[in-house]
Amino acid sequence: MSNYTVQGATGEWEVVIGLEVHAQVTSHAKLFSGASTAFGAEPNTQVSLVDAAMPGMLPVPNRECIRQAVRTGMAIEAQINAWSRFDRKNYFYADLPQGYQISQLYHPIVGEGQLVIEADEKAGIPQDKVIGIERIHVEQDAGKLMHDQHPTMSYVDLNRTGVALMEIVSRPDMTSPAEAGAYIRKLRAILRYVGSCDGNMEEGSMRADVNVSVRKVGDTELGTRTETKNVNSVRFVMQAIEHEVQRQIDVLEDGGKIVQETRLFDPNTGTTRSMRSKEDAHDYRYFPDPDLLPLVLEQDFLDECRASLPELPDAKRARYENELGLTPYNARELTAEVETFARFETLLAVAAKAIGKPEKDVATQVANWSLSVAPGVVKSLGDEADMANATAERQAAILAMQDKGEISGGQAKEIYEIVLKEGREPDEIADTEGLKQVSDTGAIEAAVDEIIAANGDKVEQYKGGKDKLFGFFVGQTMKAMQGKANPAVVNQILKDKLG
Repeated sequence: MSNYTVQGATGEWEVVIGLEVHAQVTSHAKLFSGASTAFGAEPNTQVSLVDAAMPGMLPVPNRECIRQAVRTGMAIEAQINAWSRFDRKNYFYADLPQGYQISQLYHPIVGEGQLVIEADEKAGIPQDKVIGIERIHVEQDAGKLMHDQHPTMSYVDLNRTGVALMEIVSRPDMTSPAEAGAYIRKLRAILRYVGSCDGNMEEGSMRADVNVSVRKVGDTELGTRTETKNVNSVRFVMQAIEHEVQRQIDVLEDGGKIVQETRLFDPNTGTTRSMRSKEDAHDYRYFPDPDLLPLVLEQDFLDECRASLPELPDAKRARYENELGLTPYNARELTAEVETFARFETLLAVAAKAIGKPEKDVATQVANWSLSVAPGVVKSLGDEADMANATAERQAAILAMQDKGEISGGQAKEIYEIVLKEGREPDEIADTEGLKQVSDTGAIEAAVDEIIAANGDKVEQYKGGKDKLFGFFVGQTMKAMQGKANPAVVNQILKDKLG
């Protein structure tokens, strides 16, 4: 039974969710032509004769697109089919010049695999969960229709026509909006680690069709599902599910029936609306594409694909915990995005060298800086922060001074603020701005002696058992030293003097 249920007027309902994610393959050329795939070009400037379906133009598979699909399948531990076939999906629409889409219905290049989403109590995911992936097939994208450019006409942009897509089809294993959101985030991370898709949902290079059905808690039969097409952000996927779940429950509790249909999500209202009845495979008259031979993958090609895979998120997270000693939270946060772990690993290497210790001995310090301290400073500065100044060498210099006890955590933040605003070197800032801790035991002892002499009554109370007064003496010493005394040195001297 699902942990996520929705209370209706007639009882509790549970949710069944499956996702079909369309991910644009990272490739300079399209699936069957040499036309560019660059984003943002002028309309209809990246259309080859093959894309425009000129007579006699035959498709030729792009090896890189096939390679990226295979590598993606390997990253999700899926079955790779050494023999696959392209089919024609026949339908007429203005953004489809051929009158059909080349896809893979019956014999996809990638078979069953899986993906693990991590437990997140706050999000309502109590434990790790395996989400089955049914298949990945490769297909062409269609063009784009623009209905808001002219009062009486729709414009057609064929730049995307023929761009290679991977359609990644999950099993209906998700049971809450939170699980669906976690699935997309994890899938996007894997695609970006592998380099097979940039994951930019706002640019349309990754989008999801959301299949949702509901049933009464305890029922074993699946309800009728709807498919909400082309949702282009994690937040919108979760909103679409929430709305569609409530809509279906309301319909069923009012005595109605759910119609199997395709729906659209309106991000302005957070609602879905009916688009058309849901088609079945026979509606598209699928048949093998006569212009393309079956795709046969040789073992050498498969071996090269596997050898090219990087360390993937789960393996990297486990290494961070087991070898670097990071907490599960820090390891998860640092491995969530390619840019995050890349920055962390670069800074870790530079900081270890600057501090003069093995990476595992400074990993926690670097992780806390990377996830909490540095982002906090950047956020506080807003537009004043020039991230070009935030080199790994400068950040490592700050961490090295902190490790040596030359600066406090507060002083580290102050120095980093100046680095971001002015691009000055941390050592020079610490010296000229008076941002170094005083570790001179003589100076601190003198301050402590004065404070003890001036507070004889509190000394007696402390020695009589009022341990909390120790904080009073620390505060008075730091005040006397204008906040620049090394806290560790202050604590030790006070312990020695007070007994």
